[in-house]
Amino acid sequence: MQASAGEIEDPVHQHKQQPLAGYNYQGQVQFIQISYGATDPLLSNRVLYPYIFRTLQNYHVHYSAITKLLKYFGWTWVGIITSNDDTGETESQVLSKYIISLGICVAFKLKIDHVIDTSEEAIKRRHSEIIQNSSARVIILCGKVSLSFAYAIGKIADILREKTLILPPAWAFNKFLIGISREAFNGSLAFEVPKLMNPGMETFIENVHPSKHPEDMLLEDIWMIDHSCFSTNSAKNRFYESLYLISFRNCTGKERITDLPSFLFDESANHVYFAVYAMAHALNSMHLSLSRQTPERNIKSYNYRYQKFSIQFLANLLPSFADKLHTLPRVLREAIHPHTSRCVQLFTNGGESVKLQPATEERGYSQIYPLLALIIHLVPRSQCSNNCLHGTRRVLRRGEQACCYDCVLCSVGEISNTSDSENCLKCPDGEWPNEKKDRCIPRLIEFLSYIHDIIAIVFSSVSVLLCLITAVILGVFIKFKHTPIVKANSQSLSFILLVSIMLSFLCVFLFLGRPVDITCMLRQTSFGIIFSVAVSSVLAKTIMVCIAFKATKPGNVWRKWMGVKLPSSIVFLCSSIQVTICISWLSISPPFQELNMHSDPGKIIIQCNEGSDIAFYLVLGFMGILAGVSFIIAFFARNLPDSFNEAKYITFSMLVFCSVWIAMIPAYLSTKGKNMVSVEIFAILTSSAGLLGCIFIPKCYIILFRPEMNTKTHMLGKING
Repeated sequence: MQASAGEIEDPVHQHKQQPLAGYNYQGQVQFIQISYGATDPLLSNRVLYPYIFRTLQNYHVHYSAITKLLKYFGWTWVGIITSNDDTGETESQVLSKYIISLGICVAFKLKIDHVIDTSEEAIKRRHSEIIQNSSARVIILCGKVSLSFAYAIGKIADILREKTLILPPAWAFNKFLIGISREAFNGSLAFEVPKLMNPGMETFIENVHPSKHPEDMLLEDIWMIDHSCFSTNSAKNRFYESLYLISFRNCTGKERITDLPSFLFDESANHVYFAVYAMAHALNSMHLSLSRQTPERNIKSYNYRYQKFSIQFLANLLPSFADKLHTLPRVLREAIHPHTSRCVQLFTNGGESVKLQPATEERGYSQIYPLLALIIHLVPRSQCSNNCLHGTRRVLRRGEQACCYDCVLCSVGEISNTSDSENCLKCPDGEWPNEKKDRCIPRLIEFLSYIHDIIAIVFSSVSVLLCLITAVILGVFIKFKHTPIVKANSQSLSFILLVSIMLSFLCVFLFLGRPVDITCMLRQTSFGIIFSVAVSSVLAKTIMVCIAFKATKPGNVWRKWMGVKLPSSIVFLCSSIQVTICISWLSISPPFQELNMHSDPGKIIIQCNEGSDIAFYLVLGFMGILAGVSFIIAFFARNLPDSFNEAKYITFSMLVFCSVWIAMIPAYLSTKGKNMVSVEIFAILTSSAGLLGCIFIPKCYIILFRPEMNTKTHMLGKING
């Protein structure tokens, strides 16, 4: 059995020069080894090392556990200090592989020479700049554990004071080495394998005493060196006093091995016991098996012959003993189990260790970390960059490792709901990021609502009020239709104009509320046709004013145009053109309901798509042409001796109408959503109210309040005057 407490000599670099362990130079079986401290995974190679067993898992398991601990605490930027030898190089490569596999970065890798006599200043000059200038707060030790390595770590204790060291189980076996550099290891974490306790072992050791085994020289030396007890050999007493500088005493006989600190804190003792216990049972099983097959007198001659057979017993029995003793699952078959290196130690300034271990052996890593969090009140931060918060994503810095990055906000329409997101997620079409950009919320639905928009209530109220006023004026004109002021300039045109104005006020309701396909098709076409009728009526009235003045002279050719046919024809012709445009519009590319998700972030604007912008502007353009012609004719006829200044009123009404719609076009194009609809409604109400107020209010005033002016005599007198 190999009795090494740390790494065995590296077999990788020796098997070419020397015979394989377990063989002699002739390739024959030589001996079996069971190690309680070797962790090199190469020893698991049964081709190279078929006769080497061990009671400790390989360092892959340890470094896998350490890496998971780093991941749990978010330590993504760590340093590695390793011994400057082949073992250190191999283990640091394995550790780096595990670290990188979980997205953790190595800030630096520092190799420390095993030189005891190196001065403190020389070591500091070599290593302090690397360690101090690094933002990594967590450093992992790996490599060959030795006195010189521990001494070198102690030399840079002041540099490591602000760092947290993580130690593999090899360091947990060596409390003496940790005690050498207590300041350096203050607050460090060490993984260790669980103890392999046998309930009867401690009782057995308590009863071990030199008085019961006087022939055992090892026990006698333990009692002399550790308990300072005299032996029966006076020469030996004198020699040991001078060699070990011990003052011996007469012991009481009650001293026990279990009283010794080295027994209480030696983590490898149980693994040594397990190796011996397993080997003994394997040999006993082999002996019993051979006894059944071979006579007792011939067993000794078959010992070497059947040594290879004994290895099979050992390989089969060791795992069963491991399970029986609640130790590592199938340790000697090298199955890397995720629940092996579970026990974690926190070393304090006094060199003492606090063990953090789950209540049961089956819980594994997930139970360790909460216990750690209870003891480590302030978890150190070991990151190259701050965590990217929700709503941001990582952007790698050029030329640096993946753990070094900047945080940028997610783009418009995207979220991130986890820390350190590499990519942002795009919200579904019907949703939009909240203010923090960490979750998607339903988009606000926007349209000119009767319930949520006060402006819609105002528009509907004004529309109804103006419609009632128009109806009252129409009633007044119908009641006084035989009076001169109503008959002047064709009363039929006045009735048509009043009805079209009334309908224009009512068509406002097509623009209010949630738009649907039918309202989208009716709103612009209805508005265009109604306004074309109204404006063509105004145009006809303007033309009739000019014809009426020309026809007053005897024998004038304009007399034959007097009557109702000409104004009716003008209204019909102009309205027919607009109706044709609207029918063509609805036939080729009608308006439809549209969900606009792009104009205003975070909103779904329910609006009407005009279908054909050309048709829409043709409707507005034709209406503008009619208004412009009416304005020009009325402007030139404003000074004609009209009894009621009809031309002046028409001129002013067309000025208001044209001004409103000219101002409306840029405002309409520069707004979106319900504001665009509001602009159009305002233009409809304002222009219609302008026609009503400028043309009919003065006449109503004369009809209702100045009836003496509503006479034929007054009209003729003013004209002749």
